[in-house]
Amino acid sequence: MQVHLLRHAIAEEAGPGMRDRDRDLTREGIDKLRAVLRFAPKTGIDPAIIASSPYRRAQETARIAAEALGCKDRLREWTCLTPESPPEAVWAEIRAHKDAPQLLLVGHQPLFSGLTAYLLGDPSLRIDFKKAAWARIDIDRFGPAPRGILKWMLPPKMAD
Repeated sequence: MQVHLLRHAIAEEAGPGMRDRDRDLTREGIDKLRAVLRFAPKTGIDPAIIASSPYRRAQETARIAAEALGCKDRLREWTCLTPESPPEAVWAEIRAHKDAPQLLLVGHQPLFSGLTAYLLGDPSLRIDFKKAAWARIDIDRFGPAPRGILKWMLPPKMAD
């Protein structure tokens, strides 16, 4: 299985009384995200599911990705993709969909750095997962703990 991780794009700062979960993407964030997604045809991505955090900025990122990939009907919401979720909860959800050849997960920091390290089988790794960055991890076993292979990571600066 290919697990694609896409961190949400740049979002607006929270204003007075605004909940963190309600922040929208900025124009700059959308532009950087689209620049990263221009590489999609070269990756061969065709995810069975595009799962996103319930936070607005992640859902907007997932919708833009689904549009770019031509698979709007595959959008799902996974509560395990919120910023403070443990990687183990995401792994449980991935395992529940182990028959899917590809998944695209859209979420946040600090989850995505920890999740990347966890999926690679070494939670002590430190990963700098920038906003709108996209990574692919291949997993061929679905036991209690993953041991994936990082195939590539595309930070938005490389897509400009």
